[in-house]
Amino acid sequence: VFSSVTCVLNMSVFKEQFVLQDLIQEIKKNTDLSFGPLQSSGHISVEGSFPDIKLLRDFLLLKAKSLSEKDKREKGTSHQRPRRRQQQHGLTTEMSNLVHDGEKQVVILDTDMYHYMKSFFPRTFIVNDGTVISGITDGDVTTLYIENAGSRSDAGQALRVKEKIENWSIKLNKTLRKERINFKEHTRDEKQRYRRACESMKPHYPRVLIISYDTHIDVIGNSSEVFEFTKKVSN
Repeated sequence: VFSSVTCVLNMSVFKEQFVLQDLIQEIKKNTDLSFGPLQSSGHISVEGSFPDIKLLRDFLLLKAKSLSEKDKREKGTSHQRPRRRQQQHGLTTEMSNLVHDGEKQVVILDTDMYHYMKSFFPRTFIVNDGTVISGITDGDVTTLYIENAGSRSDAGQALRVKEKIENWSIKLNKTLRKERINFKEHTRDEKQRYRRACESMKPHYPRVLIISYDTHIDVIGNSSEVFEFTKKVSN
């Protein structure tokens, strides 16, 4: 149920180093993802399986970081503007050999999964004073950044927190189901009617999470409970 997502990527950070169309074409050759048209702003929509989206996002985050570090080194030795690369070589190798530094870790979650974990498993995100978790939500994908704060922080703490979150995500991914109740009329009365129906049913399904959006309502929880919940609300 959580295997397919759509998100919007901002590729503008790579404009100085790559011809974006060439970079995207190279990525397409090495993934099964579907890409929308590249916007002039550098934004592009991507759709596909959650593991593939996660791999791509991890790769791009690390690529952006490595380019930033390279630019700093080049600025220290030359005042010339770095030339664009026409192609991205070794993309498959790079995407299959992702590594994270010891100070900051990145976890990419389905946004609804993230909300479910925050609601029912909040201890997953409890960390000691030496570790900080920050998150950015972009549509169906939420990216968490876990980093050590302070010189006395345990160097392996961020990695352990990352692994704990990922392990819970994998475990819940196997048991949770998500159903979407789409608004048909898109009127204020219809939205309120569905929301009132969900709220009235909620006490009978305490382990079901309801997330209301402008165009739909997502219902997440145990497979059988979610099926019963959405059936009753929709009738």
